[in-house]
Amino acid sequence: VIPRYVYEDLFKYKLFIALFVICFVCPLVYTILIYLHHNTSALAIFGINSTDVVPINGMFFKIFATIQTTLAFIFTVIIGPVLISRDLANNALPLYLCRPFSRWEYILGKLSVLMILLSIITWVPGLLLFFFQSYLEGGNWMIENFWIARGIFVLSLVWVVALGLLALAFSAWIRWRTAASAALFAIFIIPTPIGFAIQEMLGTTKGHLANLGMAFNVMADEFFRTVTPEDRFFSLGEAWVVFLVYGLICFYMLWRKVRAYEVISS
Repeated sequence: VIPRYVYEDLFKYKLFIALFVICFVCPLVYTILIYLHHNTSALAIFGINSTDVVPINGMFFKIFATIQTTLAFIFTVIIGPVLISRDLANNALPLYLCRPFSRWEYILGKLSVLMILLSIITWVPGLLLFFFQSYLEGGNWMIENFWIARGIFVLSLVWVVALGLLALAFSAWIRWRTAASAALFAIFIIPTPIGFAIQEMLGTTKGHLANLGMAFNVMADEFFRTVTPEDRFFSLGEAWVVFLVYGLICFYMLWRKVRAYEVISS
């Protein structure tokens, strides 16, 4: 119920529809690149040598995942800050929770608004590209490279859930939309210089453990096998811990704020 009415409101705006369509430009380009990679006659028409075509490997799909998850972040900044703040500002939570509708169901309903939309532009087209490549290359390629499909799905899903929880937490605690959007940007930008400063002052490689962007890069390198472990700021396990800690903090913030009434001490 919750996503349906939110989408009805969003897709009334032509600017939002245009941005949504732009999200499928990259999948279209990738589809053409995969097709050209297996069509020698088409390469001959364009005068392209087969050796000059972009190789379809882990790096190929990592770049795709990075582009689409960046677009997912932009959508989160646009949609996320108002998902809960409007209900709090209009005192609508009692209307939700007085019905057979628990706090968890309310949070999951709001979270699904972002998860459904962001999934459509991240792991869904990514897996379609993977299976398209598998169809053209053959079943053996799919079996040998199934780790790419796993990387696309897991990396995108973790990113989508993290963005959704952060957006809901900021929406619940910061009712001013501009400030909530700024906080979303800050949570990814501020930890980077702080992390480098900590590394310089303390001589440690763990200065970026509070950086979601770095954790995402570590996961991407691991899942798509593009960088050796020696080149990373921290391990894959530590990257999972970063996302888990942020998720738990967001759940705590939501649990504190999403309730049918609010006690105001004088």
